[in-house]
Amino acid sequence: MVARPPVMIVVDRMKVEDLPAVHEIERASFTTPWPSHAYQHELENNRLAQYLVARCGDQIAGFAGMWLLVDEAHITTFATAHAWRRQGIGERLLLALLDLSVARGAHEATLEVRPSNTPARRLYEKYGFKVVGVRTRYYSDNNEDALIMTTDALEGRAMKERIASLRADVAARPDIELDSDGQPIVRAADHAAASAAAPDAAQPPPGGGAVNDGPRTIRPSSVTRRRV
Repeated sequence: MVARPPVMIVVDRMKVEDLPAVHEIERASFTTPWPSHAYQHELENNRLAQYLVARCGDQIAGFAGMWLLVDEAHITTFATAHAWRRQGIGERLLLALLDLSVARGAHEATLEVRPSNTPARRLYEKYGFKVVGVRTRYYSDNNEDALIMTTDALEGRAMKERIASLRADVAARPDIELDSDGQPIVRAADHAAASAAAPDAAQPPPGGGAVNDGPRTIRPSSVTRRRV
């Protein structure tokens, strides 16, 4: 097997032409995926919405989105393709969302996450999110509560120093090596380090399998409601 040259992860704005790949990740990642038209509606009609993708060569490896509500950045969705997990995709997307939040004048970032989603919670806690409340029976697939997690002031010294340190750690990671099929090579040592330091937002859904079950608070098909 001949390995391909390593590739860099590039975080970029989501485009309409990215949507087939985004839909594929969406369907594989969530027990209650958004309808196929939802992201196009967000990109073309919702001025509050900002959506990003992580590009690895010619592939979309993950995506994330948020709404800018007055001075709050509300992270709405977050997913990494199964083959690309444990490669730092989630951290790069989260860093980009926080950078975008600061650039747009947000005072803080917030999201909802399942209490059972331990890997996602560890990732968010690493980036300064703290539990500030609970939404009872929030998730419609199993009536699980949602933990509300919020950062300290994004412009504050503590958050700036935390993000600067984490950004340096992410930047120091090597480019991703690909096998002959264009899939990332996950080495045992790298997998163990990534699992401990930078888990993606993933948890097993009811009935087995694996999903990126991160924030799912705002359905794009209804811009006037936060919950369906």
